[in-house]
Amino acid sequence: MVKPHGRKVKKKVREILLYKKRDQALEEFKKIPDQTLAGPLFSSFYSMDDLIRFRSTVAMGYLTQRIAQNRLEDARIILRRLMWNLNDESGGIGWGSVEAMGEILKLNKTLAREFESILFSYINPEGNFLEHEMLQRGSLWGVGTYLETYGRQEKEVTATLLPFLDSKDPVKRGYALRALMNMDRENRKLVPEHILKESTLILFFDGWDISEKKISAI
Repeated sequence: MVKPHGRKVKKKVREILLYKKRDQALEEFKKIPDQTLAGPLFSSFYSMDDLIRFRSTVAMGYLTQRIAQNRLEDARIILRRLMWNLNDESGGIGWGSVEAMGEILKLNKTLAREFESILFSYINPEGNFLEHEMLQRGSLWGVGTYLETYGRQEKEVTATLLPFLDSKDPVKRGYALRALMNMDRENRKLVPEHILKESTLILFFDGWDISEKKISAI
């Protein structure tokens, strides 16, 4: 049973996640104690509202970075919880977990060094590949987010991403393209011409808002 105080915090967190301005929302989140904020953000990963889900993973990234500055082990615990949510034994689905991992690791070099290989393993058929179609979207988004900060040129990462461009799912095609471009703009040479010209519209998150975007425009 959710306690009245817990319901109040959840409601407040949702209100903040709907703020029009990202900076304003992140400032407001600072007023909520770290341990009090973590639970409602995890719950928000399961929202039916795409905007709430995406924004909650962004907020989790900043919360974990704030925690890591003084209590690195507590930040690791959050990452382990995200990993556990993706484990079949957890009994859950793991919505938002890889997206949040990407947000966290792009903000903290120490955590990036420790957990980077795990993040990439979720898109690797020989690693901890996520079979669920919707989770594959999330894993591609999380990897692409991480690569915004830490672009890599390792051939094996590119080789892992390229097959997703052949997916029947346009969202996975778009998210894979985003990851490839964030990793190295030179990867454009490896992208099939029909993808570079594809006019299919997908919902695209820009860090706080969602809009329709052509795959070719990514």
